Amino acid sequence: MSAPTGGAPTPLGLRLALGAAGVALGLYGAWLLWSRAEPAQVLDALLWAASGVVLHDAVLAPLVLVLVVVGARVVPRPFRAPTTVGLVLLGSLTLLAVPVLGRFGERADNPTLLDRDYTAGWLAVAGLVLLGVVVTGLLRRRAQHAAGPVTADPSRPSDPSDQPGPTGR
Repeated sequence: MSAPTGGAPTPLGLRLALGAAGVALGLYGAWLLWSRAEPAQVLDALLWAASGVVLHDAVLAPLVLVLVVVGARVVPRPFRAPTTVGLVLLGSLTLLAVPVLGRFGERADNPTLLDRDYTAGWLAVAGLVLLGVVVTGLLRRRAQHAAGPVTADPSRPSDPSDQPGPTGR
């Protein structure tokens, strides 16, 4: 196998370089945490990081999957993919925002810790995600109508997802 001409990095080489940089930065961050924090703080940081993984895998991912399966029966075809992306984005952002939305860690002696209206910020982001879903769905619907009716290709196997849902969409 020959190397690409022009000295351009290969995709594998780029992945390895980015992976090595990520591992190096992660190790540096772990060293900083270990060298500058009390053992109880290190344990708290590890529990916080692990709880994010558990919340994602045990709560967010199954909830989004259920919503996507149910939504596939109700949401019109051009809006299905944008709605799925919107649910994943909004679910992830909401999990990240729980500490500030709940104002956990707020202290009267340090008003700079949680110094803004995080609920308004979350609502603004949710509105932007909703706007993105609607605009993308409308653009996909327009492109679908501009392409005209799709005729079945007898050489392709039938895909059950191509069939209209119970609402006829």
